[in-house]
Amino acid sequence: MNSTVLRPMKMMTAGLATVCLFAMCGCGGGEDAQAQNPPHGGGPGGRRTAHGERPEQPPIPVATAKAERGSIATSYAATATLEAEKEATVLARVNGVVETLSAEEGDRLDAGEALLQVDNDEYRLRVAQARANREKLEAVFKRQSEMAERKLVSQEEFESTRSELAAAKAAEELAFLDDGYTSVKAPFAGIITRRFVDLGQNVQAGTELFTIADFDPLLARIHVPAKEFGRLQRDQPVRLRLDSNGTALRGRIRLISPVIDPTTGTIKLTVEIGEVPPSVRPGDFAHAFIVTERRENALLIPRDAVISEKGEDVVYVALDDLAERRIVSLGFQDELHAEILDGVAEGEDVVVKGQRSLKHGAPIKILDGGFAPAERQSS
Repeated sequence: MNSTVLRPMKMMTAGLATVCLFAMCGCGGGEDAQAQNPPHGGGPGGRRTAHGERPEQPPIPVATAKAERGSIATSYAATATLEAEKEATVLARVNGVVETLSAEEGDRLDAGEALLQVDNDEYRLRVAQARANREKLEAVFKRQSEMAERKLVSQEEFESTRSELAAAKAAEELAFLDDGYTSVKAPFAGIITRRFVDLGQNVQAGTELFTIADFDPLLARIHVPAKEFGRLQRDQPVRLRLDSNGTALRGRIRLISPVIDPTTGTIKLTVEIGEVPPSVRPGDFAHAFIVTERRENALLIPRDAVISEKGEDVVYVALDDLAERRIVSLGFQDELHAEILDGVAEGEDVVVKGQRSLKHGAPIKILDGGFAPAERQSS
């Protein structure tokens, strides 16, 4: 064969042998090569460092509080509208023109203090007229009494004069009363909540003049289920909170209705609220909390520590700078605390801030100062 043709064929055979050699090397060392150069993000540890180690998760800052023993109660919650203990609409008792106004809405008055004056010139004249008629008949009756002793006047005439005198005295008293009604006064101590008339207005007997209310104390009428009847008693403390601004009030049960409303199955309680701030007024809407049962020496944690996960009550406990997830059983709860029946031991630190970012075993850093829950409101 021609040597010129053989030379290229030898070169092609050598190249194919070299390619096969490299392919065999790659196939035979696949696992070792993969072990030495793992892909990013492979394996259960996620992304790894250049040395194949998982980076440390930074600790999550949290605040904690200790599980401690204390007292807690369960309460029945209800709503009520605050009412004045006494409220009255003052009416005119005579006809006339309003001559002076002595009170305005918002004024605080004592019992008997002047509200307004109706022009009383006519009524004073009526009093004078009735007095003159009474004095005249008294003189006649005195003269006839002397004559009756001497049998100079008939018994019938004498008795008629006696009756006329009695009527004249009654007429004088009525005229005096009408004159007194021209000066309108506060029926009891309280605050003027509404004024209906103006200066110079002509009023008739029965016209509404003012509304006055006594704000001390205020009352709240609450309806509770009949099943709670055995747990309620007079003078029992009641906590209230205004819906408008959250103001806390304290009251006591003053009256418990002796009957059950057959329509609603409830019992009416009258709660008396003393020492209310000046800003509190009748008509304010309030939430009331009545203690129905109390437990002493209960294991308590802040209510904020409890979170709900998939229908379970869960807390996170701080153990050796790690968060441990615990499923807990709860008892009584109030606005600030929850009773622990199972899942946390006394003295353990529960996470109360930052717990929603935690998972079981997550590293944590406890903030300085921990967590100081607000003092529980006594009931």
